[in-house]
Amino acid sequence: MTWATWWLFTCTTALIAATPGPNMLHIMSRSVQLGFGRSTIAMAGCLSAVVICVTLSSLGLGALLTASRPVFEMVRYVGVAYLLWLAWKSWTAAEPGDAAGLHSDFMPDVPSISGIYRTALFTGLSNPKLIVFAAAFFPQFIRADHAWGPQFGILVATFGVIEMGCYLAYATGGRTLAGFLSNAKRRRAFNRATGVMFAAFGCGLLAYRA
Repeated sequence: MTWATWWLFTCTTALIAATPGPNMLHIMSRSVQLGFGRSTIAMAGCLSAVVICVTLSSLGLGALLTASRPVFEMVRYVGVAYLLWLAWKSWTAAEPGDAAGLHSDFMPDVPSISGIYRTALFTGLSNPKLIVFAAAFFPQFIRADHAWGPQFGILVATFGVIEMGCYLAYATGGRTLAGFLSNAKRRRAFNRATGVMFAAFGCGLLAYRA
C-alpha cells in the first residue's frame, strides 16, 4: 500500500464517517442523557461493532449477505426491529415533573456500564449494510501483490481512529446541547426528534435492497 492509497482511503473514510447515522445519533443522545464520560462506553460499543462488521466482511460474510437473499433479509429485519425499538424508547422516554438533575431527568434508571455497551454494540450491529459496504470498499485499497494482513490491519486501524474522532465530536455536541435541554419541553422535543430519526434509519434499512 502506497502513501497515496492510504491518504485516499483516509479522506474517503472521513467523509463517510462524518455522515450522521444510527451510531452517531446514539452516541450524541447518550452524551446528552448520561454525560460525556459514560458516552465513551457507548463509543466503545459502536466502535466494537464497526470492527466486528469489517472483520466479518473480510472473512466472506459480506459476499454471503450479497449472494444469499434469505440470509440478508433475516439480518436486515432484525436490524430494522432493533432500530424501531430504539425509536420507541426515545419517543416514550419518561418525563419527570421537575428538572432537578440531568441524569434523573433523561434516564431515571441509569443503565449499567455493560448495559450501555451492549445497547451501543447492538446499535452498530443492527445494520447489515455496513458489512456489505466493507466488502465492496476495503478491497479497493488492498494491493494483491502485497501481504493482505498488514494492509488490512492498517485500513481497519485508520477507519477506527477516524470513526472514534467523529464519535468524540458528536458526544461533545451532545454535552453542548445538554444545558439547552434542561427545559422539560425542549428535552421532550429532543427525545421525540431522536425517536423520529431512529425510526427513519429503520425505515431506510427496511427499504434497502442489497
